[in-house]
Amino acid sequence: MNYKIIVNKDKLHDKKDFSNIKLVKIINDVKEECLLEKRTLKAFLDLKKDLEKLGIFISLYSGYRSLEDQQRIIDEFTDSYGNDYIKKYVATVGNSEHHTGLCFDIDLLINNKIIDNDELFKYEDIFEKIISILSNYGLILRYPKGKEEITGYSYEPWHYRFVGKSTAKIIMDNNLTLEEYDKLYNKSGVLLVNKPIGLTSRDVVNEIGKIFDTKKVGHNGTLDPMAEGLLVITINKATKVNELLTSTDKEYIAEVKVGIETETLDLEGNIIRTSEKRVSKEMLVDLFNKFPREYLQEVPKYSAIKIDGKKLYEYARSNEKVDLPKRKVILKELELLDDKEDYFKFRCVVSKGTYIRSLIKDMGEYLDIPCTMSSLKRTRQGKFKLDDAINLEDITINSNLITISNALDIDKREIKDKDYKKIINGASINNSYNTIDKVLFIKDNKEIAIYQNINNKLKCFKMLNETN
Repeated sequence: MNYKIIVNKDKLHDKKDFSNIKLVKIINDVKEECLLEKRTLKAFLDLKKDLEKLGIFISLYSGYRSLEDQQRIIDEFTDSYGNDYIKKYVATVGNSEHHTGLCFDIDLLINNKIIDNDELFKYEDIFEKIISILSNYGLILRYPKGKEEITGYSYEPWHYRFVGKSTAKIIMDNNLTLEEYDKLYNKSGVLLVNKPIGLTSRDVVNEIGKIFDTKKVGHNGTLDPMAEGLLVITINKATKVNELLTSTDKEYIAEVKVGIETETLDLEGNIIRTSEKRVSKEMLVDLFNKFPREYLQEVPKYSAIKIDGKKLYEYARSNEKVDLPKRKVILKELELLDDKEDYFKFRCVVSKGTYIRSLIKDMGEYLDIPCTMSSLKRTRQGKFKLDDAINLEDITINSNLITISNALDIDKREIKDKDYKKIINGASINNSYNTIDKVLFIKDNKEIAIYQNINNKLKCFKMLNETN
């Protein structure tokens, strides 16, 4: 359920957006049956309960309204007030928030009497107290005072909408309408982050999720806590193209401690082997000239690769033996940058799936001296460079995102009118676009879908036009 979705005069209700809504029944104070979405009802009941502790009593006036109910209401008002009234005060079928089940109107109870609508504005002070705590329950005032030109509706201090606690707090703290929030936060794309030492890749993802107020955040290529550098982050719809971004090669600068080997293959692990041997310039020149550029690399036991449904580091921590898998890796570039007797530094460009810790261990075996990674910095991934990344502490909701179109190195095509309906529904089409592999379809500057050529038929690979 998308709790942030907008339904208004510009964005009409679409039944498919609410096909999985779970409505729950409640009987209000005048014995009328009302329906609300499950979490919205809980928010109302929690609000009602806590307001009673403050001596404020509210009742549910209205909640969910079907499209058919709205048309009936419009017809009734038309008979009573005429078309001019309807045009001015009653929304046309399809743009009422009440179709979502995520909003509700309240009544005030004063001395156990429900206050008539016409009298509610006399109790502005009570509404101000209610509105001030709405975000604690994931609720917002949907149509605030002074924002009528933005929302398209007059001020309604009794009309509340469930959006979730994090979103409600952002809207409350920044005095936003849902429309303004949507414009600021409903964005998708790729963000280049300069990950600092000490954080996991998941820590960075969690922080980005808070900044952009979304759970749809992914990353391409894990960096261990002791590693730093470029982390390619995908947000909202861009998470759907993670696999296309991960498949590119990566560039690293690594430093190596010569003479020790640890169980984790980096300096954070327990030392398991040492040697007094030192490395010479000649040995390193020979290593970098002759080390194989393609080979089967053993995955480190302290990694997240799964064997029989269990991560390798879980086997390692419980001292269980397991056969470590091997993967073909390609070293596209390998360059020695600096060296001493017990240390060397190098730059490498490697294929997807290459573990630098394992590469350094394998280098040590070539030298016949144990070696362990002492530092690591990722400087490039595909066409993305560390120089273009943003420090984590500098990222805000206004930070520029790379569009999906600019992030992907695949063919981009404007959808032909005859194919549009098929493509937005994920149907296969003829390859009249002469696509060799994959193509990103665009319509009116919007990224719609990625299709793939299979036997000269274009079939849907990823849909991108779904609501975030």
